[in-house]
Amino acid sequence: MKHEEQTPSLFEDDTQRPLADRLRPRTLEDVVGQEHLLAPDAPLGRMVEQGRLVSAVLWGPPGCGKTTIARLLAQRTELVFEPLSATFSGVADLRKVFEAARRRREIGRGTLLFVDEIHRFNRAQQDSFLPYVEDGTVVLVGATTENPSFELNGALLSRCRVFVLQRLDTAALDTLMARAEQLTERELPLDDEARRSLIAMADGDGRFLLNMAEQLQSLPAGTPPLDTAALTEQIQRRAPLYDKAQESHYNLISALHKSMRGSDPDAALYWLARMLDGGEDPLYIARRLVRFANEDIGTADPQAVQQALAAWDVYERLGSPEGELAIAQAVTYLATTPKSIAVYRAFGAAQQRARRTGSLMPPAHILNAPTRLMKDIGYGEGYQYDPDTADGFSGADYFPEGMDRETFYHPTGSGHEEDIRRRLARWSALRDERRDTDD
Repeated sequence: MKHEEQTPSLFEDDTQRPLADRLRPRTLEDVVGQEHLLAPDAPLGRMVEQGRLVSAVLWGPPGCGKTTIARLLAQRTELVFEPLSATFSGVADLRKVFEAARRRREIGRGTLLFVDEIHRFNRAQQDSFLPYVEDGTVVLVGATTENPSFELNGALLSRCRVFVLQRLDTAALDTLMARAEQLTERELPLDDEARRSLIAMADGDGRFLLNMAEQLQSLPAGTPPLDTAALTEQIQRRAPLYDKAQESHYNLISALHKSMRGSDPDAALYWLARMLDGGEDPLYIARRLVRFANEDIGTADPQAVQQALAAWDVYERLGSPEGELAIAQAVTYLATTPKSIAVYRAFGAAQQRARRTGSLMPPAHILNAPTRLMKDIGYGEGYQYDPDTADGFSGADYFPEGMDRETFYHPTGSGHEEDIRRRLARWSALRDERRDTDD
């Protein structure tokens, strides 16, 4: 049987329904914040105009309208809306839905199968959709808050279009607040600053905003407008959207890493605060800082890795929250110090060359000769002890015999590497002079 819009009966008190449910959009035009998908010239808007949907995955944060959009798409294209939650459903439930959809198809009716939290189905369950999607028994619309590239198997993903829904911006959330006030015929008891704070607390989640608005409208009539401090006492701030095991974890560490690489300490501190506020393990961040110091700074500032290791050590000694300041100090240091990936590139080039050259022996003159036989066959012969030379530099060749000298390390002009570059240039000139003399 087709799931149709529920209309309250004459005997039902509509005010008993949650505000978010009463304000659920009844047409696609009422949906806010997703114009890039639903406008007449946008992808979903064009599909609706043509009356033909393809299987899709709606990927977006909580409270951005995924379920509502799926329901309205079914309504506009005259498909039967079959909702299913991956959290509470199993293979038996899927079989029932597919069988019902097959019977509808026989009488010319189509089915839009909406699967909420589709990423929670395992690989085998996801595979069960394939034949029914391929033969058109169902139009599958899955909703997920996680990156489909990681959470959905390739076979299913290749048969669906992925549409990215945006977190609701300030304008969209403000529209929802205005609708709530219009429906209830009562303004929220907030001053202008508190109104802006309420939107910030919602963090892009429209459902959470309406739940907070409903809580505020339950205050006694005549309550004077609340300021931000009073608002905070009345409601709880939405927990940041952050899952240490999922994409947001990788997104935020990437943002921190690239902010430090881009020498922006303010942005780096912001992303650090976001990660810590979301519950990230500070020791994970400390380990990443050590890696960053070696990979992105290297010999441009040899102290960088010491700063990162010190922050790690301080946090292990002090714990949270005191130790987090040491991590913040290291983040600031790494963001503001000169950057160089010369060592990173040099090591990579040397590794490639080492793989190509195989098992070439070191030149005999730099081999130790602890036995008489080794001395007789030339081990250590002609070795020059560099500290005893006039310049502290012998200019000897340390590459294997039969391998031309190569330059892997190209220091930049950043920080300490400028001094290194000058020294290497001087040694290169001395090496050339002595080679010419030997020839």
